[in-house]
Amino acid sequence: MKTEQIKEQVVNIEEHQYYFNRELSWLEFNYRVLQEALSERTLLLERLKFTAIFSSNLDEFFMVRVAALKRQVEAEVTKLTPDGRTPLQQIQDINKRLRPLVKQQVENFENNLKQELTNHKVYLINFVDLNQEQRKYLNNYFDTNIFPVLTPLAVDPSHPFPHMSNLSLNLAVLVKNPDSGAELFARVKVPKTLPRFVTFPPELCQVSNLDDDPLWVGVPLEQVIAHHLETLFPGMDVQECHNFRLTRDADLGVQEDEADDLLLAIKQELRKRHFAGSAVRLEIHPTMPENIKQMLMQGLGLEEMDIYEIDGLLGLNDLFAFMGLPLPQLKDVPWNGIVPPPFDQFQTLEMARANESDDNVSDEFFAMIRKSDLLVHHPYHSFSATVQQFITQAAHDPDVMAIKMTLYRTSGDSPIIKALIDAAENGKQVVALVELKARFDEENNIIWARKLEKAGVHVVYGIVGLKTHTKIVLVVRKEKDKIRRYVHIGTGNYNPKTAKLYTDVGLISCREDLGADLTDLFNFLTGYSKQQSFRKLLVAPVTMRDRMIEMIEREAEHCRNNGTGRIVAKMNSLVDVQIIRALYRASQAGVKIDLIIRGICSLRPGVEGVSENIKVISIVGRFLEHSRIFYFQNNGQEEIYIGSADWMSRNLSRRVEAVTPIEDPDLMKQLQEILGIMLADNRQSWELQSDGTYIRREAKEGEKELNTHEVLMNMALNSSTMI
Repeated sequence: MKTEQIKEQVVNIEEHQYYFNRELSWLEFNYRVLQEALSERTLLLERLKFTAIFSSNLDEFFMVRVAALKRQVEAEVTKLTPDGRTPLQQIQDINKRLRPLVKQQVENFENNLKQELTNHKVYLINFVDLNQEQRKYLNNYFDTNIFPVLTPLAVDPSHPFPHMSNLSLNLAVLVKNPDSGAELFARVKVPKTLPRFVTFPPELCQVSNLDDDPLWVGVPLEQVIAHHLETLFPGMDVQECHNFRLTRDADLGVQEDEADDLLLAIKQELRKRHFAGSAVRLEIHPTMPENIKQMLMQGLGLEEMDIYEIDGLLGLNDLFAFMGLPLPQLKDVPWNGIVPPPFDQFQTLEMARANESDDNVSDEFFAMIRKSDLLVHHPYHSFSATVQQFITQAAHDPDVMAIKMTLYRTSGDSPIIKALIDAAENGKQVVALVELKARFDEENNIIWARKLEKAGVHVVYGIVGLKTHTKIVLVVRKEKDKIRRYVHIGTGNYNPKTAKLYTDVGLISCREDLGADLTDLFNFLTGYSKQQSFRKLLVAPVTMRDRMIEMIEREAEHCRNNGTGRIVAKMNSLVDVQIIRALYRASQAGVKIDLIIRGICSLRPGVEGVSENIKVISIVGRFLEHSRIFYFQNNGQEEIYIGSADWMSRNLSRRVEAVTPIEDPDLMKQLQEILGIMLADNRQSWELQSDGTYIRREAKEGEKELNTHEVLMNMALNSSTMI
């Protein structure tokens, strides 16, 4: 052990070489998403879906991360990241890494996926390849459905450069005045209110006599507009047109401490998001002439490095539309979460309540929780039959006195919101902490905040300077001569839609210490509490970082004292420098560390003398890995935690987060089994190398292929009955 101690003292773990850049690490995550679109092992429509996800991810990356870097460059910020890069260097390196990925994505769609679609009687064709009957149909379609919506905007000395909305697809049109000979420029926006792909009726689906019975035939909307521009510019000669797509800075700039009304301030910033943010990316076709490109760059304030040439269809995120095709054999088999025991006995709950046939349902439901802690795992377990039922039951139970919960993201037609409104109308005290700053869900959250307030729910917006990201529910119930508190503490949002796509775990319990901790935490969120300690919960930004580091260092100390150390941690991202350094020190002491990190990882594994005891894998597949699970061996006194926080500086310092210990031995075993399955995955997992690249794990010859999501679905099916 002395040798390991010497290593800890000699190696300077603060050096830049021991850290990966967070932005470049995120690009590697999106590369892994792209590989699902490229892989022939992925079903065809799922490949289209992953192609769309790759584009959608990039949109958000530019709107938030690249936009932030550009603001830093403009402000002449020169501070280095832990990996030693300036903001400008990061943008340059992003460009270098991203351009070949985008090219690979576009070529795969244009050369492979489109052709494979034709093998299944699906044709996305170009306007120039249409027959006369199809063109006649589109002439009428344009006149009746498209033309009334379009607004051409001229650009000349009397018409300033037009404001263009974020993520808008546009046509740059060059027309000529036949009288004066002057060439004029105009911009036509492709309306988002119309389908991106115009579908032909069945009787017009002939495709060059190659297929006498196509399933679907369509053409991109922008091509229909481009071939009818003479209608928009009567009397002018249309010379040429070229597609382009614009991305703007979409991060909100709300100064909370200067905003008297946070909700109003957010609403005002949302109005700016679509138009006022600085341009950060322009996507064009390679055939766009240099003079038109320069005009757009000048009008939008862009540089050459902000231009991305796309030799194919722009805006591939619109490929999500093809998931609606009636081709079930080309999609994953639909999955409905099972109802886990003991929740399955309450499947007639709503019917019983509606018929008022069982007055004991509420008592039995809460008695189930009193009997033992319950672990739910979505999407393998039904969200509606577990967490949603917990909240709904509380809303209608006459003995429930109060419900308090946090809402970071939820669906537009949320049954959770309805349950809270029902609870308020039933005379219960209901508190909903709505996070207005949940990025890209701000508008939705404002709508539901107003609706909740009108129903009598106490709506609060959290603490100035901190996002409330924690996922917690507290139910206060009167039982005989005492008050009992029931809790749900989870890793995912209270959103029934994403609960079918994201993997998350949650604890439902009536442990008194957890109830007391949530009471203190809600007082911290809604009042003027300066709570600095909690009984069981690790709470950010109060106790979580220090306690996590203490537990990491405890494993190292066990190794130094001739014991063993073991850490397994699953999360979305690992960026926080203090945590990374603690992990390096633990590795140097001999602790065996496995990290399951879906996205960004700034830690560099496998470096001799620093991190040779650390392995990092990423699982990318059918579901989005979202759960956070932390396991510490603790010299045989094992501890395991779940909660809302990643090991990122923003989670540990600038957000309200809660992580709870799991103390029931059976539930601890379940979580350890989940982690073990992921660590053994040889189908969906990628292993991070010390040079920053990821290598996909493959089943060895004679070895059974293990797909995490399939294994967990099968385990769920074997444990209960379907909904």
